[in-house]
Amino acid sequence: MEARGELRVGFVGAGRMAHGVAQGVVRAGKVKAANILASAPSDRNLGAFQDLGCRTTHCNSEVLQRCTLVFLATKPHLLPGVLQQIAPAVTRDHIIVSVAAGVTLQTLQQLLPAGTKVLRVMPNLPCVVQEGAVVFARGSCAGEQEAALLKSLLSACGLCEETPESYIDIHTGLSGSGVAYVYLFAEALAEGAVKMGMPSALANKIAAQTLLGAAKMILETGEHPAKLRSNVCTPGGTTIHALHELEKGALRATVMNAVEAATTRARELGER
Repeated sequence: MEARGELRVGFVGAGRMAHGVAQGVVRAGKVKAANILASAPSDRNLGAFQDLGCRTTHCNSEVLQRCTLVFLATKPHLLPGVLQQIAPAVTRDHIIVSVAAGVTLQTLQQLLPAGTKVLRVMPNLPCVVQEGAVVFARGSCAGEQEAALLKSLLSACGLCEETPESYIDIHTGLSGSGVAYVYLFAEALAEGAVKMGMPSALANKIAAQTLLGAAKMILETGEHPAKLRSNVCTPGGTTIHALHELEKGALRATVMNAVEAATTRARELGER
C-alpha cells in the first residue's frame, strides 16, 4: 500500500455522501485532492468533485486501476451490476468499502473475487459538514490494518466507530434516519417560539444552536442525557412544566418507536 501521503482513493458513484466523505478527508489533510478519482455516468455530480480539486472519469474500471481504496457509493439497486463490471479489475491489493444501504458483507464478498478486502460503512448526512456519525464493519478478509486506515480517514467526517455488522441497520434507524427526527424537532421548537412572537429566522438559528450545544455537552461531559436533563430542571420552574407537556405527548415512546420502525425497514431492505 502507498504511504499515507500518496494514498489514492476512488469513488464509484459521486453523489452527496461520496462528496461529503471526499471533502472531509481533503480538508483534514488525510488525502490530497489530486489523489482522489471519482466516477459517475454523467457530469451532473462530478462538478462538485472537480471544484474540490479531485480528478473525475466516466469509467468505473479506471477508478480500480488507479486507486487502492475504493468507495462504492452507488444506489443499492445499481450495485450488483457495478460489482459485475468492476470485479475483473479488483485485486488483493484493493480495499473495497461499500456505502450502499442494505447490501450485506456476505453479498459483497460473493460478488467480488475471493479474498477481496471488503468493508461496509454507513455514514449519515452531516458528514457533508464534517459532523457525521459513521459506523463500519469488516468482511472476513479485511484486517486490523484496513480497519485502522478506514477509521483514520472517516474520522475526518465526524464520529467513526467500528461495530458488528448487525449494528449497521440499528445505526440507520438511530442516526441515518435520526437526522430527520432532529430536523422535525428543531422545526417544532422554532415554531413554538414563532407562536410566542419571535421572528422565524432568529427562532430557527437559536433552535439549531440549542441542539448543537446540548449535543456537545453529552459528548464532552460523558453524562447520561437524563442526568443533563435533570440539571436543567429547577423545582416549580419553566423546564419541568414544559417537560410535563412533552411527557403527555409521549415524546420518548414516539421517538423510540421511530427508531424501531426505521431499523426494521432497513432490515427488510437488506433481505431483498
